[in-house]
Amino acid sequence: MKPRIHPETRLVVFRDRAADTAFLTRSTADSSKTIEWEDGRTYPVIDVEISSASHPFYTGNSRVVDTAGRVERFERRYGRAGARD
Repeated sequence: MKPRIHPETRLVVFRDRAADTAFLTRSTADSSKTIEWEDGRTYPVIDVEISSASHPFYTGNSRVVDTAGRVERFERRYGRAGARD
């Protein structure tokens, strides 16, 4: 590998506020906020909105989308497609 062309990696804590979990991993991302980890050391912390701990694909929880209501509202506004003969 060529020297001085790769970004510097460091240990960073990613904190998922929705699931109230945190992950310590290596990353090139940096933050001015810090947190004391379980090992007693201080690491930069990056807050994320969604991670594998809170994503519906990984947790198995899914949201119900009201598609039937949307279709009915569209048909009320613009009529049915077959009715315009």
